[in-house]
Amino acid sequence: MEREIYSTKRKALLLNLDTGIYGSIAEIGGGQEVARAFFQAGGASGTIAKTISAYDKTFSDHFYNNGKSGRYVSLNRLEKMLDEEYNELKTILHDKRNAQVHFFSFANTVETINFQKSNQGHGWIGIKFELTHPGQPNEVVIHVRLLENDAVLQQYTLGTIGVNLIFACYHYTDNPNLFLQSLLDNLDTDRIEITMARMRGPDLSYIDNRLLCVQLVKNGMTPAVMFDRYGNVHQPGDFLYKKNALVLRGRFRPITYVGFDILKTSYALFKEDKNFSPENTLQICEITLNNLLEEGEINERDFLDRVDILNGMGQNVLVSSFEEFYKLVDYFSRFKIHNLRVILGVPTFKKVLEKKYYTHLRGGILEAMGRMFPGHTRFYIYPALDRNTGKVLLVDDVEMEPDVKHIFNYLVDNRKIRNLRQAKTKWLSIDPREVIRLIEANDNRWEKMVPKYVAKQIKTKKIFGYKG
Repeated sequence: MEREIYSTKRKALLLNLDTGIYGSIAEIGGGQEVARAFFQAGGASGTIAKTISAYDKTFSDHFYNNGKSGRYVSLNRLEKMLDEEYNELKTILHDKRNAQVHFFSFANTVETINFQKSNQGHGWIGIKFELTHPGQPNEVVIHVRLLENDAVLQQYTLGTIGVNLIFACYHYTDNPNLFLQSLLDNLDTDRIEITMARMRGPDLSYIDNRLLCVQLVKNGMTPAVMFDRYGNVHQPGDFLYKKNALVLRGRFRPITYVGFDILKTSYALFKEDKNFSPENTLQICEITLNNLLEEGEINERDFLDRVDILNGMGQNVLVSSFEEFYKLVDYFSRFKIHNLRVILGVPTFKKVLEKKYYTHLRGGILEAMGRMFPGHTRFYIYPALDRNTGKVLLVDDVEMEPDVKHIFNYLVDNRKIRNLRQAKTKWLSIDPREVIRLIEANDNRWEKMVPKYVAKQIKTKKIFGYKG
């Protein structure tokens, strides 16, 4: 969709000149960059009722947490800021406002990079805004990572995305993908990453936040997004922080008895670790973007069907743009997780050990293996069936080049690679592509290839080509 991209100053001016919006701006931790953009543009008195920067933690607690301490750069603190500021607007100005004026309250709570450059700049940004229902606000919340290596530059970036967010709320709510894309107007993805987005309210009820977040990945605005077992979107850093993670990549269209057995046997093996604790361990099914795209577009209904079934089986879902597994491990390492277990089938692991996939790395396959197996990471390998001989293939049966064999032996000796020996061999012949073919052909043999819950969902919802 072709559109003119306005400068940050022009966006702020257009908002200032709009007599139908009026509100407040509250900022913690990153200066008052969003408010500054509106004041510098001119005419801010027609838009801004109040600005505040509760930079001192005691003041922040007093205004937004009833005097109690807590995490300052968090979704919880942002939501309290938005509620407090919006309610104050209604209380003080409700009887005085023109009927055509819609209130908004914008807030952010941000940690910029410190003087020692030993932290990661990031923050929560959000807005409550009335659009067509006065007194019934919509809400948009995003989480960002600030990637520049200078606090002043991060502040400029923060000011730009804040103006972009307010502008998008009054111009692009009818087009969620355009809304997201506009957040990076006058910015680049090497300056900022949007890791999560959530939209809700009377004017935004048509939006599915899972699809919204997948668009973040497709647009290159973040490499991955996370949904919990209930289908709620999460900021991955908060969701994964100091957790154990068990990750299985697949298409899950649909998940078969093989996939179910992989999850069951890998979890059982993980339980043998001395640091394992069930309340601190997440099972995650990862779907790569390539597995969602059909002719360059995401089949939204098909994607949601897959996620709904996985959620119904108690699985969390990660959608990513990672092709190489070392990039997946790098991503999880961002979040200071305790232990990471990645599950692969024998055929996939065979490809992982091929040097041709790492020629772009200066250290080649040696660098890739170093990044793939940091101290907290192990790979669990699920067996495969040789359809010609009927032999069950374990990781030990993988053919590889002699020099790669030395690396492989080192990883095995150090228990970085583990066979899932308890796999149910009777299910190894199941092929998900054959399941789909049988479903589309109305051949009920497919029902014996998937868990009963999955079969019931497919038949009830008539998904994946099922006609009944």
